[in-house]
Amino acid sequence: MFGMGWTEILVIGVVALIVVGPKDLPVLFRNVGRFAGKARGMAREFSRAMEDAADEAGVKDIQKSIRTATNPVGSALDGVKDAARSMTDLKLDPESETGKLAEERAEAARKIKAGTARKAAERKAREAEDALKAAELAEAELATSEAPKPAPDDTPAKPAGDA
Repeated sequence: MFGMGWTEILVIGVVALIVVGPKDLPVLFRNVGRFAGKARGMAREFSRAMEDAADEAGVKDIQKSIRTATNPVGSALDGVKDAARSMTDLKLDPESETGKLAEERAEAARKIKAGTARKAAERKAREAEDALKAAELAEAELATSEAPKPAPDDTPAKPAGDA
């Protein structure tokens, strides 16, 4: 719409410097900044007032119903999410059958988590032992490869063609 690049701003600054003068230029820029701030504030206030009027008129409800009509799968998923959220927030009576089942499931989940954590710790310990053994084997191989090799025979090798 209305865009100003750095070159336009530079030209305006040079013209303002020539027309207004270097003494009054800071005062001019300060006043322009205040004016721009007031204009932004008025625009922000106007947009808030328009949004409030739209909310009072029920535009958001209409917008939601239009979105539901255009995307029924998304609205159905939103309904399922809301239902699931309300079920997870539901506090069950511990004396009821459902409450007892919920407690049993929670206890089973805690046991599963504890068992999983224990198995993971054991696996990490085994992996650390395996890594340590592999490092020891590598050191042993390195030590044997660095050992002095027997001196080769001083006898000349026979050529393959001469028999």
